[in-house]
Amino acid sequence: MKKTVVITGASSGIGRALALEFASRGYNVGIAARRLEKLQALQQEMSALPGASGIQVALACLDVKDTFSVEPALQQLFAEFDRVDVVVVNAGVNQLTRVGKGQLAEEVSLIQTNLVGAVATVNAAAQYFKTQGGGHVVGISSLASLSAIPTQAAYCATKAGFSMYMDAAAIELKKHKVRFTKILPGFVKTDIVENMDQYPFLISAEQAAKEIVGHVEKGSKEGVVPAFPWRIMKPLMGKIPDGLWKYLM
Repeated sequence: MKKTVVITGASSGIGRALALEFASRGYNVGIAARRLEKLQALQQEMSALPGASGIQVALACLDVKDTFSVEPALQQLFAEFDRVDVVVVNAGVNQLTRVGKGQLAEEVSLIQTNLVGAVATVNAAAQYFKTQGGGHVVGISSLASLSAIPTQAAYCATKAGFSMYMDAAAIELKKHKVRFTKILPGFVKTDIVENMDQYPFLISAEQAAKEIVGHVEKGSKEGVVPAFPWRIMKPLMGKIPDGLWKYLM
């Protein structure tokens, strides 16, 4: 029996790459995002992949910033399948912001999408999985959750908050057979931030997706992506001297 995965933020970046990777491995895939036309194009691309013969693809137009629309939209998408095994909480945005520079609206928008929207998605998945008798929630956090990065205060805060929420939810829902995997990507080349080529150890969204799906299939509690060099450097995150940031960014 084919497994089924549902992915939010699937129209671009890591979410899109994950949809293609799961489909190529024979998963049924539910894709959700704001841009319906991109989802429809992705649906056609997934169905034509080698290894995707006979898979079921369903889609839902969803903006996770519209907090109270998340649960009904996802429940409707879940109902398209006989069973959903994995929900990937991926929808997210980023923007360089400076504290005290009149960018509060941008920071609030980041928090609404990356944290509140993610929390709403986890809740919808948890409700479904508790009724079903189990399932697997995968949260795309960030290595930025471990370190305070200048011009990224709001983004770091959202990812740190989401990571902690995932950790607490994993403890709370273990008795309901709901498993959690927290993914901590480093720098991944997507359109979420401009000029990504300037950052170290940059990988493609396709490579990130392969590693993430590997963690999902192994049932890892946490996955650092890419594994090298970030898994080695992870203990140092949060300990970078303030003065070094001008050389790193």
